[in-house]
Order: sequence, then structure tokens, then C-alpha cells
Amino acid sequence: MTGQPANSTGETFTWGHAALRAEFTAAPGGEVRMTGLTGPGAPSPGPVDPSAPLPLVEVTALGHGSGWSGQRFLDGALGSRLRYRAHRSARDGRWHRLTVELHDPGSGLTAEVRLSSPDGVAVVRGEVSLRNEGTEPLLVQSVSSLLVGGLPSPDVLDVHRARNDWLAECRWYAEPLRASVAGLNRAAHEHDSRAALTLTGRGSWPSDGHLPMGGLTDRRGGWAALWQIESAAGWRWDTGERSGAAYLALNGPTDEGHQWCERLAPGGEFTTVPAALALGAGFDEALAHLTAYRRAVRRPHPDHTALPVVFNDYMNTLMGDPTTERLLPLVDAAAEAGAEYFCIDSGWYDDRAEGWWDSVGEWRPSELRFPDGGIQVVLDHIRGRGMVPGLWLEPEVVGVRSPVAGALPPEAFFRRDGVRITEHGRHQLDLRHPAARAHLDATVDRIVGEWGVGYLKLDYNIRVAPGTVGEGDSSPGGGLLGHTRAHLAWLNGVLDRHPGLVVENCASGGMRMDGASLAVSQLQSTSDQQDARYYPPIAASAPTAVPPEQGAVWAYPQPEFTPEEITFTLGSALLGRIHLSGHLDHMAPAQLALVQQAVAAYKRLRGDLPTAVPFWPLGLPGWADPWLALGLRPGGPAVAGEAPPAGGTTTYLSLWRREGEAARTLSVPHLAGRAVRVEILHPLASPGRARWRAEGAELTVELPPAPACLLLGLTPLTP
Repeated sequence: MTGQPANSTGETFTWGHAALRAEFTAAPGGEVRMTGLTGPGAPSPGPVDPSAPLPLVEVTALGHGSGWSGQRFLDGALGSRLRYRAHRSARDGRWHRLTVELHDPGSGLTAEVRLSSPDGVAVVRGEVSLRNEGTEPLLVQSVSSLLVGGLPSPDVLDVHRARNDWLAECRWYAEPLRASVAGLNRAAHEHDSRAALTLTGRGSWPSDGHLPMGGLTDRRGGWAALWQIESAAGWRWDTGERSGAAYLALNGPTDEGHQWCERLAPGGEFTTVPAALALGAGFDEALAHLTAYRRAVRRPHPDHTALPVVFNDYMNTLMGDPTTERLLPLVDAAAEAGAEYFCIDSGWYDDRAEGWWDSVGEWRPSELRFPDGGIQVVLDHIRGRGMVPGLWLEPEVVGVRSPVAGALPPEAFFRRDGVRITEHGRHQLDLRHPAARAHLDATVDRIVGEWGVGYLKLDYNIRVAPGTVGEGDSSPGGGLLGHTRAHLAWLNGVLDRHPGLVVENCASGGMRMDGASLAVSQLQSTSDQQDARYYPPIAASAPTAVPPEQGAVWAYPQPEFTPEEITFTLGSALLGRIHLSGHLDHMAPAQLALVQQAVAAYKRLRGDLPTAVPFWPLGLPGWADPWLALGLRPGGPAVAGEAPPAGGTTTYLSLWRREGEAARTLSVPHLAGRAVRVEILHPLASPGRARWRAEGAELTVELPPAPACLLLGLTPLTP
């Protein structure tokens, strides 16, 4: 479908599918605006006046400035001059796609706004491709990935954010939008507020401080929007008021926030990081659609449905100090417990008495730690016990004392003003350089191709900001973005060569929990949290950031634990991906039996996880809440024209009581009015009880004593 020429009397066109509809208007002067975006639940109200809808893209460039100064990334002088050229829509498998082409004759800048959405899923994904068709260079300082105006009034909206710190990930909180953007008498001032609520992620840990996400919900009910910015580098979003309606601007890195700019020579091009916006009748429904979108956009891999149980020797166990002597009995115990993968974590390469932190980079096995037959003895033993061997790797860093630091050319590392960047005793590889990629390709092909390793835990334990300035870079932030894109391209190449390899994405736990990385990796580390009492709020909130079948949660029972403590730490991982650890080799048979029972319960339900969507019957967890709950319900958003997703009919519910009263009643509204069989799946010998009342869709749970956990299966007895 193509539109009218820019000098026409204007045109209105629509795009979307049954779950999502967008409306656009091309004004007589050629400006194109999104005038409506609707999904499930009550549609957003119409704009207060015709100026509430925004242009499809905002661009700032050196020498062009903005049309209205303030904190908001709106009303740029250059973006407002972009005029309609054409639009086209297409169907690509399950994806609906729309491209709108805009052009500014004065500067020669052309912008292609690309929107896409999976059929049946109320999510729109936006990215913008810029091209300089002029005769002079343009230094672009910011460009939006997705821009939406005409949302409900800020008077009725709450804004949601998620703090994300090391050991304390996914801590959601909410406040009225009016707390940041005060209501003003617009008629008296003839302008909107300059204020905005903004959130920015900086550096090479994109989820350090906050998740690259956000949300708006209508306090009256019936409307919610959630978004994510798919950047492994910098990102920014802001929301506020324009013409009495709320707006949302989603950006990748910017000059102001990230020392990012892109020099577009004549003929030069740049494409933004993608951003996705999900709609729903409430937070849980919008998150269900966002979960379905995340599954649709990621790289296909058998692991997403197989969900093998992984044992990792690190957490509260060997802690980076593996040897043949320590590993062999642990391998045997992990196999007895039911693990299917065994990952040797950090330290396997350490041959130095002074420690390995600042000497990593060669990735050769230690001869001191594996003296008789080398590491292959342990890898063979893992395979002999019916498990797939795995290794920890931190590919992007090279220790300052590593021989690799002097062997690779200076251009293969992050640099500023010609000086190699050093952070926490490490240098950072720049994977745009062929020598850096060749070094890592040789490393992975040796470990996977020659040694037969089938699982790689890829860690990343330094944060570099604002970035690097290599050959051709206009800015440090541009160098960082270029590297992160090259890193994901390198990882895709690894998986192309080794399609059976399973890759876990880790950065000091959850410091790289972003949509760009999740779309390539099979698993995502959720935390480095070592205290079992602090893990439940992380485990319960992790599905906001990562689909449950990708979210790796540590479970580290110990021989000194009581039976209640063993089942508590195991219970946190059963609605995600079990990352089993702990000194299972020192456990008594009765203790190991508790681990075996939990693993067996997980294997019975894991087939339902890849199509289940999360909900929170007690609300999103607070860090100190005495009771916490995470539910997974079957049947995510339907996809028109396709068979219903495979999976069972059971709703799963994990509950944790860390303190407080012994009983709680919670609501499970999607089972209202139905007879339900309630089954305790974990622990089998629990003193807990659960009673279902169909009329009010209420489940009353008793959990003595504290701390305690319970995993329930709720299966309808009637259609």
C-alpha cells in the first residue's frame, strides 16, 4: 500500500491486525502523525486537541537544535521538517510490517520509520533508519526509535520503573506521573510543561541501575502500556504531557546522556536500536503480550522448549576454585540429583598463585588444577554420567597481565585518545576488529568443537562508560553501540557454527538483562544473590524482564540446611530455569532425596513453561514483603491463523512466606467460577495447605512455619 504525495490534501491510513491497530494522518503540509494506537481493553481516549499526536520521529542534529527547550526529547527543529514521501505495508510470515518514508529537502535527511508487530500480539516494535541524501555531512545527536502521543491524561496515569542493582534485581515501583510532571494551566501559558519523567541507562551494563523498561497504567483500570528498549549499550525514555495528553519517547543512546553522536556523510546511513511497546487492559495483560513478543523476536533454539536442568559449581559451592578432585564427586552427585547439564564455572584456566582476575584472556585449562589427564578427564566424566559439559567464559575482557593483552593489536581494544581503557584490572575487546573476533572464534571453536563442550556461560564483569573511540567513530557512545552490535553479531555467528550450543547471558548476574541480548542468548542470569531469603523477590519479578523459560534462578541447597531451608531455596527456581548448585556431594541420602523430588517436579511441569505467561496475585513483589507470589497461567496471547500453543491447562503458583501471618488469601480471576483441583507440587511433605473457593476465585494458603515456600498446580476440572 502506498500513500498520497506530500503535496496532497492529506491522507488517513491504518495498519495492524486484530490485536493492534494504528491510525496515521498525513497533513496537507506533509507532516505524518500517529493519531491512534489501540489494543486490548479500553482504547486510549482521543487527544485533547489536534496537536497532541506527535511526528513519527524526532531527530536532533548539530546546527539544527530544538524548537522548544526543555528536558523532553520532543519538538526538534529537524524532526518537525520531515515530510511524507510514501508508505508501504507487508506481511512477512507472522509479522505485520509498515514503513513510512519521510524527507527534509533542506538538510537532505531521509528517515524510514519501520513498525512491526507479530500477528495476534498487541505489541508494536519501532526502529528508524536515517540516510543523508544531502551534499553536506550531518552530525546526528539523537533520534527516537518509537514516539507515541495522545495517550491518556497524566492526571490518571501511574508510571512504573524497575530498579535493577547487583544482587537486588527487578525491583518494580510506581508513582503518579503527576509527581514528576505537574499539571499547569496550559491556556494561560500557551505551552506545555517543560518537565518530563526521564530514565537513562549508561555504559556497557545496560540494566545497571534500572531495567531498560517502563510502564504506564490508568488508575481507573482498563488500560496499560509496557515498553522495552532493546539496547545492549545506552538508552533513554521520557514521558510527560503534551496538549493535555501523555506522550512516550523511546530512544537509544543520545549526545546529552551517553556522549553519542553519529556523523552521516552524504550517502551515510544509521539505524536506531529497536524499542517495543505492549498494550493491555492492565499490567499483567500488557506483560503477557510483551512476553509473547519476546518469544517471537528471539533466535529459535531447541533449548527454549527442552529446558534442561543445569548444575553450576559456582554459587555457594566451589566459588571459582575448581579442581579435578573437587569436581568428580560433585559431578556424580549432580547426576544423581537429576541434572542434565554440568557447567564448570570460573577458575578452570587459573595457573597463577597470585590469582586469575587480571590475567584472563587465553582460556587454556589449568595444568595445576587438572594435573592428571587435564580438564578432559572431568569433561569426559560429565558425559559419562549422562550430562552435557559446560564452561564459564568471559570473552570480551583481557586481563592486564594476560599474554593476550600484548599479542593483539592496540586497535582490538577499547581506547580513548589513543589510550587503552583499563577497568578493574581488565581491558575491553572491541569486537568490530577482526583480530578480536578471530581470537574469540578460535577460543570457542576449540572449547566447543575440539573439547565437546555444549554449554557456555558468557559472563561480563566490568562496566565501561561512555565507550570507545576507534577508527571511524564519531563519539565514545557510538563506539560502544558499535561494539555491542558486533558482539551480538559474533554470538550469532557462534550459534550458526555450533547450532546445538546453549549460551547463558550473564553480567555480574542481571546487569545485561536487555532485549537485544535476550533475543540471541538461550538463558539469562537473573542474579548473583547468595542468600536464599533474598532471592524470592528477584525470582518472582524476573518474568517481567525475561520469559520464564529463559530466566536462570540459582538453587543452592547445602548439607548444613534444615529440610525446610533446602526446600525453600529449591522452590525459588521451579517456575524458571533451575541453576542447581550446592555441596550435593556432602549431603545425606534424605537431603539429596529432597533435591531429587524438586528436580522431578520441575521436569513434570517444564513442558508448560514455554507458552505460559506470568501474573502476580499479590502484586509485583516488594523487596521486604513477608509474602510473595508468582503465577504462570496457560495460553498466552492467541496468534490468528495458527494452532493454539502447545501446553497444559494447569496454572502454576509459587508462594513464599518469609515472615508475617501464617495464612493469605489471594485472587486468581482467570479461574473464577470453575471447579479446580489444587495440588501441592513442592515440597511433597509440606505442612502447607491450600483451599479454593470458585465463587470468588479465591485461594487461601497456609504456610507454617517461616521461611517456607509452596508450589501449587491449579487444574480446572471443567472446560
